[in-house]
Parts: sequence; structure tokens; C-alpha cells
Amino acid sequence: MQAKPILKWAGGKTQLSTTIDERIPEKFKQGSFTYVEPFIGGGAMFFWMKKHYQLEKTVINDINPNLINCYRTVKNDVTNLIDGLEVIQNSYWKLANDKEVKKQFYYNVRQLFNDNQKYDLEKAIHLIFLNKTCFNGLYRVNRKGFFNVPIGSYKKPVICNESNLRIVSEALQDTIILNGDYRKTISHASKNSLFYLDPPYKPISETSNFNAYAKGSFDDEEQIRLSKFCNELSSQNCSWILSNSDVNSDTNPDSFFDELYKDYDIRRVQASRAINSVSSKRGKLNEILISNG
Repeated sequence: MQAKPILKWAGGKTQLSTTIDERIPEKFKQGSFTYVEPFIGGGAMFFWMKKHYQLEKTVINDINPNLINCYRTVKNDVTNLIDGLEVIQNSYWKLANDKEVKKQFYYNVRQLFNDNQKYDLEKAIHLIFLNKTCFNGLYRVNRKGFFNVPIGSYKKPVICNESNLRIVSEALQDTIILNGDYRKTISHASKNSLFYLDPPYKPISETSNFNAYAKGSFDDEEQIRLSKFCNELSSQNCSWILSNSDVNSDTNPDSFFDELYKDYDIRRVQASRAINSVSSKRGKLNEILISNG
């Protein structure tokens, strides 16, 4: 049984897994190799790879410390995590018919999450709770790094999926989990490594700009810095695949990525996007898949 993402995360790749799989070099389909995800996010592609490939080593990383704390807790303390999620789920469900009390419960947990400076079991429990109960499953922080998403409209959301949490925990047991800048994963680059890079996307318009997963922003300078990282991977004979938004269209020509990755293979694909504060802007969007082999 394949593990599924434990969190809803902007840019999740569940519905693009098979498309990305088509870009994986044939040599990796014949034997074991190292798989690295420098921007793990919800982990949909990571779980796909664990299910369908023989992986000698897996490495995941993200700059978001709350997200990585959650993965490390699932890996190392899944039973206590499940117990805690069941308690908070039962408490929340009892308030299903009392809108005001339920709202206060949510905002109390949000405050506890933001006040907690430790990366521990409680922080992971609160992150999963907020992700399952907040507006549209969105993760967003303000300039101070505080989670600021309002409550969602779910009456009895599934906060504790015990069976999937245990499957995810098993998938993480032999995985190296890092927290920091994506460049720290370069030590795992070799001709027997495959990197899948899913960074915060370049916005296709001013109103679509959302990459507040952590303090700071991933602007054009960061996109250029990432392209240099990809060049460095190529210089080490390492294979890589990168996803991003397709900012080049008939109505709004922008050759930013076409120029930046002109030496590599660029494919355009369609993907569904469910996370947007404006419902009319959710749906099919063009994305690009760039690879070096």
C-alpha cells in the first residue's frame, strides 16, 4: 500500500506523479539509486518513488522547520503522535454543532502553535490539526513567521489517519531528513543520484504570488540561484528533474525559464491547482518539467 501525504501542501504533486515518472532516465528503472528531494513539501513524489522504485538511499529536505519537525515526529514517535491526534480530533468533533466554541478552539490551538518555540511532539500535533481544519488546508505565515490562516468550514475533518501515518512512518525509517537551504543536499549528488526539485513556483501574475511557506521569499534571484544549483548537479553527472509554473503564454509572453534553462529539456504539462484564496482561480494551469537527461 502506498503512503499518502499527511499534509495538504500548495503545489502537491499527487496528480502529476505519473507525468514526472515519464521523465525519469531509463537507467534508474534497472537498479537501485539515491533519490533526493530538496523541497519535500507534502511529499507526494517521494511516496510515489518509494512505492515504485528500488531506492538505495532517500534524502528529503525543506527550509520549513515546522514541516520537517512533523516528518521527524512521524518517523521517530508515530504512536504518541497518533494518540495526541486522536485526543484533539475527538475534542474538536464534539464541538461540531457549536460554531463559536469550535472557532475559539481552533484559534487557541493556533496561538499555542505560534507560541511554542520548540520543535517537538506537541508542535507536530498542532501543525497537523491546523492543516486539517484551517481554510482550504493552506499553510501560510506572516513576516514574523507566525501561522495566520483562518479556520475552515469543515464540520468533522479527519485529523488522525492512523493507518496512513503508520505507513508514512515506515517509509521514512531509512530516509535522511534535513532542514535548511536546499544546497545542503549537494553532498548526495553523484552519477547514481536522481534529484527532484519542486521549489516555490514563480507567480504567473501579481495576484497569484504565493510562496509564504517560510519566512522570506523565493523571488527571481532565488530562481536564478536554483538554476546554478542545477548546473552544478549536471557538472557532477547527477540527474535531475525540476517543476515550476509556466509563465510563458500567448497572452503574457515571458521567456524567463526558457532562457534560464535553454540548455536542458523543457516540457509543458497541465496540472490542477486546488489551493487558492479565490475559488475561480483554482483549476487547470500549465506547468513546466525541466530535466537534464
